Amino acid sequence: MHTMHRIDRVLGAVAAGLLVAAVLGFGAVLPGYHALRHPVALLGAIGVPHAQAFSLLGFVLPGLLATAVALRLLLRVPRTAAWSMRVGVQLLVLAGLAFAAMGVLPLDASDIESPASQYHASAWMVWVLAFVPGTLMYGLGALRSPGARAQALLHLGCGTAMLLAAFVLQLWMPAPLAQRLAFGCWAAWLVAALPLARRHG
Repeated sequence: MHTMHRIDRVLGAVAAGLLVAAVLGFGAVLPGYHALRHPVALLGAIGVPHAQAFSLLGFVLPGLLATAVALRLLLRVPRTAAWSMRVGVQLLVLAGLAFAAMGVLPLDASDIESPASQYHASAWMVWVLAFVPGTLMYGLGALRSPGARAQALLHLGCGTAMLLAAFVLQLWMPAPLAQRLAFGCWAAWLVAALPLARRHG
């Protein structure tokens, strides 16, 4: 039991740390790569040096760890909790799997309209469209659960911020920067979700 509690404390942080380290590290060594001009997915694109390593460390492993975070969160949903909490966290499981899929389905940097690029874009969209309603539904349910206010605020805040970053902020800032803000929302949720759930439990 104590071992699982220790794992819960660090599982999401490891996932977020892998993502951040991969983006910073691989971005620093790719000639001509600039965070304000190029999307994160370019680091794992077909034909880019070290793309497979980035896809593994930046997408697949963080996505699988995020799936584990969501599954652990699902186990901590009280039996008496609102149905939206359970459905919401199930969507968060899907979001983790979709994030991992972005590494399995890499972008084709030479042809943005190619099937490979479209598959990658689809995985991105599934990730966003699972994470946003998943966090909002969980957060709304947590508002009605005694002692879960911190969880509610985390999920509502991350879901709303992700919605803005993925669909609105690109109107006022470079798309790659807005994308990084979306990743930041996800990373914040990863780091805090299980520790806050443990405090409530």
